[in-house]
Amino acid sequence: MTRSANARKPRASSQARIDTILAAARALLADEGVAGLSIYSVAERARIPPSSVYHFFASVPALLEALTSDVHGAFRACLQAPIDTSTLTTWHDLSRLVEQRMLMIYNEDAAARQLILAQHGLSEVTQADRQHDMELGDLMHKLFEQHFQLPALPADMDVFTLAMELGDRVYARSVQLHGQITPRMAEEGMRVFDAYVGLYLPPYLPKR
Repeated sequence: MTRSANARKPRASSQARIDTILAAARALLADEGVAGLSIYSVAERARIPPSSVYHFFASVPALLEALTSDVHGAFRACLQAPIDTSTLTTWHDLSRLVEQRMLMIYNEDAAARQLILAQHGLSEVTQADRQHDMELGDLMHKLFEQHFQLPALPADMDVFTLAMELGDRVYARSVQLHGQITPRMAEEGMRVFDAYVGLYLPPYLPKR
């Protein structure tokens, strides 16, 4: 049972135990990757009985789904953080600002890199990530609309979601090759994002 499965907010004591479990899982991910994660290794790192982990998370994928939700929560927060419109000349300025915020999360959070960018082959996590990406793409679309007058975009294509996923593929390649997102590959990922969005947005848009 993950937090997303709960109909009500956990009690303070339960939430504290959940936070302890997730912190231990995050530390293991950063140190050893997905391969080093098990209910027993998390319990050992958290210094609690395995039964306590099982009480909240029935499996490793359930743990990883909860961590993925936390990571995407950080991404949502960076999209919702205030932006000074006067600093934006073109939509490319907004694009770069948002991508730099997301890159900061990846660079500071090894668990985020392991969950989103590393090759772990866990379909449950990949599916959860895809669902969260769609939510982030919708937020990104609304953010661009908040600052610029956008043209009509295709209803059958999640332009901003696809742009983020394409950029993530470049970042993932960097993690696979170098263990981190290098400055060169960070720049390339931002160029990929802009190139795809630029198929639908003209170079200059009227500001709101």
